[in-house]
Amino acid sequence: MLNVAAVLRRDKTPPAGESRAALPFPDPWILMAALLLLTLGLLMVTSASMPIASRETGQPFYFLIRQGAFVLIGLFAASVIFQIPLVRWRQVSPLLLMAAISLLVLVLIPGIGTEVNGSLRWIRIGPINIQVSEIAKLFTMIYVADYLKRHGEELRTADFRVSALALLRPMAVLAVLAVLLLLEPDFGSVVVLMAAAMGMVFLAGVNLWQFGTLMIGTSAVMAVLLWSSPYRRARLVSFLDPWADPFASGFQLTQSLIAIGRGELFGVGLGESVQKLFYLPEAHTDFLFAVLAEELGLMGILTIIALFTILVWRAFHIGQRAERLGKKFSAWLAYGIGLWFGIQSLFNMGVNMGVLPTKGLTLPLMSYGGSSVVVMCMTLALLLRVDTETRAGKVVLEE
Repeated sequence: MLNVAAVLRRDKTPPAGESRAALPFPDPWILMAALLLLTLGLLMVTSASMPIASRETGQPFYFLIRQGAFVLIGLFAASVIFQIPLVRWRQVSPLLLMAAISLLVLVLIPGIGTEVNGSLRWIRIGPINIQVSEIAKLFTMIYVADYLKRHGEELRTADFRVSALALLRPMAVLAVLAVLLLLEPDFGSVVVLMAAAMGMVFLAGVNLWQFGTLMIGTSAVMAVLLWSSPYRRARLVSFLDPWADPFASGFQLTQSLIAIGRGELFGVGLGESVQKLFYLPEAHTDFLFAVLAEELGLMGILTIIALFTILVWRAFHIGQRAERLGKKFSAWLAYGIGLWFGIQSLFNMGVNMGVLPTKGLTLPLMSYGGSSVVVMCMTLALLLRVDTETRAGKVVLEE
């Protein structure tokens, strides 16, 4: 970790001929969408958490204060990340991968990892719990983008053996990360990580037959993992028919559906949710979207979907521009970030609406959680760096 920091700090001053002033203003669409999502997130976290905060801490704005602090930390971290040229991230990508694996191993060690609701996903540092899977996802995206830059030609070659080997190497790395995540357990992060990484590989131009075979194999493994675990199988069964047991296994989903149904077109009004009054578990974290739907209605839902759509659209637009300029690492990284935001937001909303089985995934930039909001801010800073470097027309060597 110290080596990574040293390499990144070494290039805080841009190379000769590159000045910070030469960078254009970051993409206003991304800035607007991200700031609106952060603001709406703070508003809804406040509304959804006040009852539980009052009961557990005696301070109704407890979660707002903490989330506000996390947002400020995230914005500060984003401002630092934005100053680092992308070439430096590419140079340290193997170290970042090792850091991701190390963190996922550390969290499983008794005495280091902190258990919450039966899962070992956090490392406590003072008063803060750090969810290492969020950091691991970001570091893995950077590594995969670098790998695709270095081995893209091998993936696209007509030589079956060479392309197959080039495809299997990153999949083996992802398999190791997936196993470590499943040991926590964190099946939701595995799904998001694998889906985003495989999307990046697909966009890099992999052989379709090989990719199709990989997709089938991965889907089969996921299905086996889903069905072999009793608690995941119970979640799947309750998802298929939550009303069969609405006061036990289907309780959370039925309460979420009631909240969304009550919202109708314009909602019951900000702060007027009934389901957040100890009916809907995790109302300010994983099920924040359901409270938003109840209070702001269909119009609130469409606003959130529109804002996430803007982020994904701009990420892919930036990736296409970088690809046209030959900046392969920048292109794959932008695509990966767009896929990450799109997949995780869709999964969270799908879970809240009963379209997908329950998973412990936050709504990016909105749900309560320090690790999530800080890492997402850092991720968007990387995307904005891709945008400014490609629009500046600078020659930033990726070799």
